[in-house]
This record gives sequence, structure tokens and C-alpha cells, in this order.
Amino acid sequence: MNQVLLYCRPGFEKECAGEIQTKATDVEIYGFPRTKSNSGYVIFECYQPGDAEKLVKKLPFSSLIFARQMVLVAGQVTDMPVGDRISPLLAALAEYSGEFPRCGDIRVEMPDTNDGKELSKFCRKFTVPLRQALRKQGYLFTKDNAKKPVLHVFFTAPGECYVGYSSSDNNSDFFMGIPRLKFPADAPSRSTLKLEEAFHVFIPREEWDERLASGMWAVDLGACPGGWTYQLVQRSMFVHAIDNGQMADSLMETGQVKHHEVDGFKFEPPRKNVTWLVCDMVEKPARVAHLMGQWLVKGWAKETIFNLKLPMKGRYDEVLQDLENLKVFLIKNGLKFNLQAKHLYHDREEITVHIQVLNPVTPH
Repeated sequence: MNQVLLYCRPGFEKECAGEIQTKATDVEIYGFPRTKSNSGYVIFECYQPGDAEKLVKKLPFSSLIFARQMVLVAGQVTDMPVGDRISPLLAALAEYSGEFPRCGDIRVEMPDTNDGKELSKFCRKFTVPLRQALRKQGYLFTKDNAKKPVLHVFFTAPGECYVGYSSSDNNSDFFMGIPRLKFPADAPSRSTLKLEEAFHVFIPREEWDERLASGMWAVDLGACPGGWTYQLVQRSMFVHAIDNGQMADSLMETGQVKHHEVDGFKFEPPRKNVTWLVCDMVEKPARVAHLMGQWLVKGWAKETIFNLKLPMKGRYDEVLQDLENLKVFLIKNGLKFNLQAKHLYHDREEITVHIQVLNPVTPH
């Protein structure tokens, strides 16, 4: 097994490939990415046998920005007969007898593309008989086990797929790497799903009661019409909404929102009791990143989730530079922190960043 499969947003294969190349080199594993424009996935091929397995063990999935899932590939199956697609899959797995772990779940997936969507109905129907066959052959436990590896069958065409597995403690919990969220009918804009997805991706569910607690104060920079504020209000927080535009009446009627018609780069919270800072302003990414760093260094917020809008060219380089500058600024000012960044499903030409300060400073 010398290949790693990475799912990504169609059109971002180049960024995903550049990132895995850099990350692999950082842990002294060498290879090359294979990409196809708008395919929704990348294959990273290692030069040395066994290095792919080392890579998925050494590389934290959470450190990848542009990958939605990371799978160790056992093989590629092509020319699968219409009447029997299971036998070729079992034959591919048999070649790795002793190397392929017994898995606790199976996901039959496809790229997030128009062609992939045409495969979705087949994949759903195919999952049941395949699961039964894999259990019979011992590749799956008889009952689902969330602590065991996940077996992935990733169809790229009706008769072609990659088969492999991911580690349950170093992968995406979500089918296709995409949280399934429903747009709330009373939300002011679809941007609300970006912040909801960020909560699912960045904050462990068991910590929501503590870190997304009712009664907290939050600031939403660039708030109007209130898509992100909506998520905070739904969690019974109080929000300073900062924007020169108008907020949705439904949010103002809750009594939980104070609307400040000022520039988000000039606003200072009247009281220094803010836990959350969120920001979805359309601005240069370097400027937004620095502003977030200033809020954290001044102790004006303890956690932040914000978007960095990406340029048309050099998107990966821009991300690396902005995040590195931000890390240096925080470290220089004595902050300890956790930082994660992800190109979320509900993002477009942007990435979402989360920072949790581990040693909050006294506000000044």
C-alpha cells in the first residue's frame, strides 16, 4: 500500500496536492501527487513501500486544510462487471491479507462533483450487500464499532473505485467528509451553515455545553444580515453585531442582540466579557488575520472563528503566509493556543480558521 487518497472540493485539487506534498516532506516521506482538474480528489503516491501507512499515522488529519478525508489505499478496482461488483473488491482486499485491518464501519462514497452525484443512488444501494459480504469474509466486525478503522470504497466512475481504510481517531467523522446540515428556515442567510459546520468540525461535541454555553457574550464582525449571529442566538448567547448594514428583525426581537453600526476594524467591546469572536467580513485575508490576532492578544476574546477570503491565484501560498504570520504574532505576545484551519463544505473561495487561547490574558 503506497497511496493516500484525499477528498477535496472540486477545483481545489491543486491546493490539496500542494499541501499533502509539503506535509509529507515535513515528516520525511517522499512521493508525488496525482491530480485531475475538478475531480474532487487527489492521490498521493509514495516512493517507498510502506510509507503511505507511515504518512497517515504521522500526519494529523486535523492539520490538513484542503482535505475532507484521508484514506490509506489498498488498491484500485477497474472494469467491474455490472452483474458482480463485489467479487473484484473482495479480490483486491485479499491481496492485502494480513495487512488490511478488520474495520468497524463501511462508507461507500463518491467525489463531490456532478458525476459523483449521479453515482450516489447506486452507492447507497450497493452499501447493504457489500457490507454483508465484507462481514462474511471477516473484513468488517459483525456490529458497527466506532473505535475501529473505517473501510472506504470510493467510486470515481460506475465500474471504478479505490478501496482502503482510515483510522477512526485520525479521519473525518462524516460521510464524504461533509457534515449533513439542514438550513434553518428562520435563518437570515445561508451563511449560517458556515458557522454551524465550523462548530461541528472544530469543537468536540462533548465540549459544546461548556464552550458554547448559554449566557456567553459574543461579537460578530461583519454581521449583517445575521447568519452567524443566528447561530450564537440559537445557543442562547448575547451578541454585539457589528455592521453598517441592517440586521434581520427576527434577531433584534430576541433581545439578545446589540447592533453597532460601526467599522468592524474600529470596534472595541464596551465590556471585556466576550468569550467568542466570529468574523465573516469580505476583506483582504492578511488584514482579517491580523485583526483576529489583536483581539486575542488584547484579551478581548477567548476563542475565535473567522473566514479568510482567498485570492484567485496563489491560494495555498496566501493561506500559509497569513496563518504563519498570525502564529508568530500570537507566540511573540506570549499566547498559547490551538489553531485549526479548514476549507469547509459550506465555504467557497475562503477557508475557516478556529483559534482557542489556552492561557487567556487580562483584557486591556
